[in-house]
Amino acid sequence: MSEKRKDNKGIVLKDGESQRPDGRYQYRYTDIKGKRKYIYAKTLLELREKEIQIQRNVFDKGLDYCAGEITVLALVEKYLGLKQGMRYNTRLSYDFVLGVLKGEDFSYRQIRTIKTSDAKEWFIRLNCGGRRYSTIQSIRGVVKPAFDMAVEEEILGKNPFSFPLTKVVPDDTVERKPLTEAQEMAFLEYLQTDLCRARYYDPVIILLGTGMRISELCGLTVSDLDFSRRCIHVERQLVRTKHCEYYLQKPKTERGKRTIPMSDEVLNALKRVLRNRPKPKIEVAVDGKSGFLFLDKDMKPKVAGHFEHALKRIVEKYNAEHCEQLVVTPHVLRHTFCTKLARAGMPVKELQYLMGHSDVETTLRIYTHMDYDAAERSFQKYSALTRIG
Repeated sequence: MSEKRKDNKGIVLKDGESQRPDGRYQYRYTDIKGKRKYIYAKTLLELREKEIQIQRNVFDKGLDYCAGEITVLALVEKYLGLKQGMRYNTRLSYDFVLGVLKGEDFSYRQIRTIKTSDAKEWFIRLNCGGRRYSTIQSIRGVVKPAFDMAVEEEILGKNPFSFPLTKVVPDDTVERKPLTEAQEMAFLEYLQTDLCRARYYDPVIILLGTGMRISELCGLTVSDLDFSRRCIHVERQLVRTKHCEYYLQKPKTERGKRTIPMSDEVLNALKRVLRNRPKPKIEVAVDGKSGFLFLDKDMKPKVAGHFEHALKRIVEKYNAEHCEQLVVTPHVLRHTFCTKLARAGMPVKELQYLMGHSDVETTLRIYTHMDYDAAERSFQKYSALTRIG
């Protein structure tokens, strides 16, 4: 039996490893095309870290998908590679998930070796390692359909991720509650107490009175406002990439393209917005559209981030000055609009239309935020029609 090769410190070297005369370490391997390759490192630890990376990045790509030999990461990349026409924010979300997966040892296991217990243990490790429920939910939202694809193509017999996430990871998501009438009034009054904050009063009124998504509000142009019919035509969302490139996209859902009536408050707010709107020498055009309602100091259209950051600062200052702590975001304002109409008794299908929800189930979830007062009012109204005796 031949003696194992060792380095100058007496450490046994693995197959393919060697130490050069100058003390550096070398690893020899053959890639999937049959070519001989070498890598070098100053220390054995550094060399072996490189070896692991090679095994992950090179050898896994040569494994057989049909035999279930490819890794979890390779399966997810294959699944995402088949998705076309993704929205910018969706692509960012997928890139984030891929970034997380690339740092997980679990991602380099072959898919045929993954059992349901393995998947559950992985999610538990992610949670114990500091990953929040929402992040793990995003990861599952990509990994599970990738495994569904493998099951549909008969590569696997069962999807090991087909279990409710809440069975293994506690849901720590903070529920976004709508503002009460008192909170709404207090916040609106607060906006008007300072000249800097007051410029956000009208956008908040519009969001509270229309239920629009913030990116839909940013996408509004002057031509989308019909004051004669007192309505707003919602047809697009305005998006800006991290490279400061502007573009328009369709509303979030197929039902997102809609016409929203103007209340008196919204009508007056929009008129004030138009009256106070800067008049640039040249209107910025995005994908052929111009005349955006809200412009920044550079006369470019404002995007969601402008309002989200401004509201965050305003709410932080409000909470520092008041005993009651508020959570106010553009989505909370949208949620408040929907909840108020639900409590007022608007039929769910009509409310679904105004919200631009893709399915009625999303709208119905709003009704779960009914409080006792709303339930009592409804009870008194209908119980009068069903007296006993």
